[in-house]
Amino acid sequence: MAGAQRVFKEKIRATSTLEKVFRAMELIAASRISKARESAESLDPYARVLTRSLAAVASHDLTANHPFLVERTDTNRVGVLVVTSDRGMAGAYSASVLREAEKFMQELRDEGKEPVLYVTGRRGESYCHFRGIPVEKSWMGDSDHPTDEAMDDIAQTLLSAYLAPADQGGLAEIHVVYTRFISMVRQVVQKRHMLPMAIVDQDDDAPEDSLRDELGDYAPGTAPLYEFEPSAKEVFDALLPKYVSHRIKSVLLLAAASELASRQQAMHSATENAQQLIQDYTRKANNARQAEITTEITEIVSGADALKQEA
Repeated sequence: MAGAQRVFKEKIRATSTLEKVFRAMELIAASRISKARESAESLDPYARVLTRSLAAVASHDLTANHPFLVERTDTNRVGVLVVTSDRGMAGAYSASVLREAEKFMQELRDEGKEPVLYVTGRRGESYCHFRGIPVEKSWMGDSDHPTDEAMDDIAQTLLSAYLAPADQGGLAEIHVVYTRFISMVRQVVQKRHMLPMAIVDQDDDAPEDSLRDELGDYAPGTAPLYEFEPSAKEVFDALLPKYVSHRIKSVLLLAAASELASRQQAMHSATENAQQLIQDYTRKANNARQAEITTEITEIVSGADALKQEA
């Protein structure tokens, strides 16, 4: 019985250490969520101004043949950006995204298209490497706090691939599979069609992301009169890539907030489970101690009875 007590006490000690780690990770994630949400929300004013600027320029009827707004037919390659986490301890965050990405890529293959995979996060890269899934390019190191440099690199890589000629690996479409932050207790895996923008569906949760509605505000001939330098076409060509890059950055920041929220929830549950385990082990240790005491008392009483019988 003494051995049983030692085993339970060792388990209690180990579980207490894990509880402290889980609690610390929960508090760290909670402290970073506010900053991540603020970073995502801070893009909204810029998005509104940029979208209205595009709408004003588009009133000159320059959108008909722009490569970002016209569906490509010279290639069947489709870029898919999958946003996962660099670290674990976030529940089913990465697993849900990867499951949705695999399902979506299979749908593309069934349609006769060739998916080209881009991955952010060490979890996604490791998953693809283990399963032998080819990855065009991956980014790792800052999934829960993406830097401006990393987001710019991702956006420019995707835009360059989309604009590249078909014989140089150009892409006909670009999609993003990520986890959208709705609230602290709700994060939803979504796939968003980024390019070409002419066939992007309206997102009910983020009307500012839809260029089509904003362009509809200014029908040709009805918008305010502006003079553009050097020309309306060149201004439009310069603004539209910025708009697409902004949408990609918004997705990455929302995914970072979702990762932190998922990690906080997972660590909160892990902390509660550790506390419950400690209670269970403590009860079992007490039971073992009581059984040991009972055994010792029984042995003492038996010995006394034996001495009385001998006397």
